[in-house]
Order: sequence, then C-alpha cells, then structure tokens
Amino acid sequence: MSEVPRPAGHTARAWAAGTLALGLALATGCGEPPQDEGDETAGLADDPEFVWAIGSSDRPAHEAVARLWNEQNPDRQVEIFFLAATADEQRQALFQDLQSRAGEFDVLGLDVIWTGEFADYGYIESLEDLRPEVEDTSLEGAVDSAQWQQEMYALPYSSNGAFLYYRTDLVDEPPTTWDEVLETGTEAAEEEGIAPFVGLGDRYEGFVLSYFELFWGAEGELYDEAQENSTFAEGDAAETALDFMVRANEQGFFAEGYDSMVEDDARALFQSGEAVYMRNWPYAVPLLAGEEGEESAVADDFAVAPLPTFHGEGSTSVLGGFNNAVSTLSENDELAREFVTWAATDPEAQDALLDNSLPPTMQSIYDETEDPDFQMLGDILADAEARPPVPGYNSLSLAVQDHIHPAFLGQTDPDEALEAVDEAAQDAVGEE
Repeated sequence: MSEVPRPAGHTARAWAAGTLALGLALATGCGEPPQDEGDETAGLADDPEFVWAIGSSDRPAHEAVARLWNEQNPDRQVEIFFLAATADEQRQALFQDLQSRAGEFDVLGLDVIWTGEFADYGYIESLEDLRPEVEDTSLEGAVDSAQWQQEMYALPYSSNGAFLYYRTDLVDEPPTTWDEVLETGTEAAEEEGIAPFVGLGDRYEGFVLSYFELFWGAEGELYDEAQENSTFAEGDAAETALDFMVRANEQGFFAEGYDSMVEDDARALFQSGEAVYMRNWPYAVPLLAGEEGEESAVADDFAVAPLPTFHGEGSTSVLGGFNNAVSTLSENDELAREFVTWAATDPEAQDALLDNSLPPTMQSIYDETEDPDFQMLGDILADAEARPPVPGYNSLSLAVQDHIHPAFLGQTDPDEALEAVDEAAQDAVGEE
C-alpha cells in the first residue's frame, strides 16, 4: 500500500473553496442524505432504445450522464428508471424484475457488493471481453469490485471513500496510526470536556465498514486471490481490529451513544464541536464548513485526512460506489454493453459525475488534477479496499453485525465472535 500524503494544514475552507464539490457524495447504502422517492422514470427520452436502472441517490449525476449519452447518440437514447433510495429496496426491485423474467431493465446499476450474488444467479452477463477497456483506466479497487472469481461481470462507474475528520484547534497534525488517534483524541477530549471520537457505530452496514477498515488497516485480507477461501482468521488482523475496539470502548474513546450512531448523528455532534475526531464520508465537508446555510461550531477549526493504519504507513478506506452490469434478459445487450463501457471510460461521462458531486472511477481524472484536495481523494481511492463481491456478502455483513458489534461492547466473547465471522465468510462463497 503506497503512502498517502497527509497535509497538516488541510482546512475545510480550502476544501470548500476548491474545484471539488463533494457535498452530497456518500458510499452506497451507508448514508442518510435527502433522497428522491425513486421507482420512476427520469423522462429523458421520448423513444428510448434501452433502460438503465439505478438508485435515486445522486440523481443529478446519473441524469447528467444519461443526457450526455443521448446528446451523443440521438437515435439510441437511454431512459433511466430510478429505483428507491435505499440499497435493500434497490436490490429487491432488481431481483423482482429478474426473477419474474419481466426484463424491463437492460443496464443494472449495482452496489459494489452485489457483483458475486447477481453473477452467481446468472442474472448478469459476463463482460470479461471488456476487461482491457477498464483494467488500466479505472481505479484498481473499482475493477476488483466488478468481478467475481476473477471474471468481469460489471464495469466501474462511480466511487467513494472515507476520511478522518479532526479538530485543527485541538490536534497539531493528523495521526498516522489508530493508537495515536486513541491517545491524542482521549487527551484532547479530557481537556475540552468533549468526546474523543464519533463515527458509524450502529448495528448496520456502516459498522461493518468501520470494522473492516480497522481489519484492513492491520493488513488483513478477507479472501484468497481466487475468492474461494476465507483468510479472515489468518494472521492477527481480525483480533487486532476487535481488540482495539474493545480497548477503545473500555477507555471511553467512543462518544456516548456511538453504538447507535449513523453518519448524520456523527456529523451533527462533530459539527456542534462535541468531538475531536470523526470517521465519515466527504458529504460532511461543506456542512461542517458552514456552507449551504449550515451553522457550524467548527467551521474554521477542522480538517480532513486519510484514515490511519495500525502500522503507520498508507491508509485504508472502504470503497463505495456503483458498477454497471448488463442484464441477461436484455434484448438490447450489445447497446447496453456499449453504454456501460462508455460510462466507465469516456472522460466527459466521468467528468459529469465529478461535476455533480460524485467521485468518478477513471484514474486519469485524479492523476491530472492540480487540486490537492482531489489528489488526496484519488490517493485514498487508489488504495481503497472493495468489500468482497461474493454471493453471500449480505450474510457476512449480518454476521459482523450480530457478533462483532456485541463483542466490542463487552457483551459476548471476542474469540467466539471472530470464529463466527470466519465461518460466515467461508459460507459466503458457497463452500462447506
């Protein structure tokens, strides 16, 4: 993992004034920003040739991409069907279309964790022949999330990553290890009478991501290269991550109510000046900076940095976002394949995402920017870890919630919790 630059003077005002407008970007299924209703067409084409189904979060970005395609292809227009805002409802709607064999959708916008499940059911076409189009073009983690058992079943589209927010009036420079976060956060919090840390602590997918980021930050790997066998229990990464959470909880590192906290709960506490550190997505930056009519007690006193690791080198963030796949029920599969390739590799299409506050997956956009804030995001995304796109990821996620969550609170035995997650990880790939 390459080392990520950590600008100590990286202020919220500099970010908000820069060219990067990440205001409402959130990792899929992990945030609760205002959303459109979904389950409706966008009305972008009078006589569409094919239909693209995708979640209604980040609707302006998707509409901008579709309009650009329609302008370039007036006789082969795409219509968007916006699914509901939540990931569970999106997945259910896509499954209903595919299981009933209605075939209403040609292109499927998939959460990055769904690739293996949809491929295993035979719902999406293999796009292995399109691998050369994206392998040296898209972020490596995005490419990884679009394949199952080393075969491409989708192409990258949008991305997202996590940040460590910190109080510049209380912390001299961002820490490079989690132990430094614990030590400096606790010390500053005691002096100020506030909480050391806020983040995604509720028993939901956000907590799973928080644990996995610690696990990856301890150099853990969830699966072998073929994604056939769990390697969760190999080495000491799983234990290191859970031990840190247990120790941090016992020392009062986590804010009161952390175990029921989601993104906006954490953001509100940090924004009111009640925390030293926060793990969250880029959407919080303009809100904390006092933009968009928001009152903020930390408008001039916070900065963002990459999440640390346990060994002090590099950074580890979960990779969020969407990939585009082609339905096996599509009667316009060649056109759909052309569209998903274009959406992944056309600079204008990827720029349209950026212009609408959604991080793209095209590596060159990050390489060519002169904005240091966006360069930092590109470095984070380049090293970000994709959640494994195994068929049983949802069951693995639930196992982390059901076992790791109570274990870090001291309610169950940590060793038994880790053993249960390892079993769930193996079951998630369909092995006995």
